[in-house]
Amino acid sequence: MAEQVRPGVPGGPTHPAVSAHTGGGSYGVEDNLLGMDAETVRAMLMRNLGSADDPVASHEMYEDGAVLEFPQSGERFEGVANFREWRSQYPASVSYDIRRIRGADDVWVAEMTVSYDGGEPLYGVDVLEIRDGKIVRETIYVSEPFDPPDWRQQWRAAP
Repeated sequence: MAEQVRPGVPGGPTHPAVSAHTGGGSYGVEDNLLGMDAETVRAMLMRNLGSADDPVASHEMYEDGAVLEFPQSGERFEGVANFREWRSQYPASVSYDIRRIRGADDVWVAEMTVSYDGGEPLYGVDVLEIRDGKIVRETIYVSEPFDPPDWRQQWRAAP
């Protein structure tokens, strides 16, 4: 069963109202030289997404000088204190569904959907670079779903 996380305080520092749950199953490398595995990465993300009432706990997963990037908007944020500040001002409620986590060593990728203010889910990819158990760089991509083109239909394994 999927884990559901709902913060205790709406309007908290991560997002005004954040809910998150994870998809089933364990993905990725179970053990590696750095001690990171898919469940550890999932727990880091859930702590961030589900700790809106605790600004320190929700950002413990980041190194102090971490970088957060949104390539689609061209934005780059530097430093966990800066992340906490802008997230505390976020103007929408956000919910996440972490579908799969894959990776090894110091690079992990989370596939998810994200909804803003209860709207239609958008697809997202969160690329995490981890050093010494902390995120040093996070790159987030979010996109609208699209219909598959007919010309590729004969090669598709799924609709």
